[in-house]
Amino acid sequence: MDYQRAQKVILEILESDLPDYLVYHSVAHTKDVVKAATRIAKAEGVEGDELTLLLTAAWFHDSGYIFGARGHELMSCEIAARYLPDCGYTPGQIAKVQEIIMATRMPQTPKDHLGAILADADLDYLGRDDFFTIDKYLYRELKLTGQLSGESEWNKMQKDFLEGHSYFTETSKLRRRPQKLKNLQIIQSLLK
Repeated sequence: MDYQRAQKVILEILESDLPDYLVYHSVAHTKDVVKAATRIAKAEGVEGDELTLLLTAAWFHDSGYIFGARGHELMSCEIAARYLPDCGYTPGQIAKVQEIIMATRMPQTPKDHLGAILADADLDYLGRDDFFTIDKYLYRELKLTGQLSGESEWNKMQKDFLEGHSYFTETSKLRRRPQKLKNLQIIQSLLK
């Protein structure tokens, strides 16, 4: 597996092909997810080939947005299948990357530890103190794509999402859940 080459290939694709209106599902989001996945994996004791497969999935997980939001996880899997063979990934390794990518599909249903890590990394920001900064990008993206009418609908949607969300890894439960609950309380207060 030539991870560096895979990273370079997908980064070039994302930078050139992601639509401008994707202000949340952007290259910055992908880099944030890779960083979170790296941190969680280290804390969870993941290393070697497993870490490489996890981080490859993190780089590719939202690449399907190039073709639109609907079914983007499946498109991300197709993009991985198209480009990873040229980066020295075996069919088995590509299948594992695809399985990990699918763990980010809503509702999140990871099949194993690596899927759980990527699912948590994808929503890591929910439990961070920069939540409301990042949240504004998602709000703006949903407004630009006509999926949202206004702020009160957004706050209700965020409240429901945070109330229904649970982290999977012990690392994220310990490090992110407390701040996520604080963020939820702030949103709840906005709805009163």
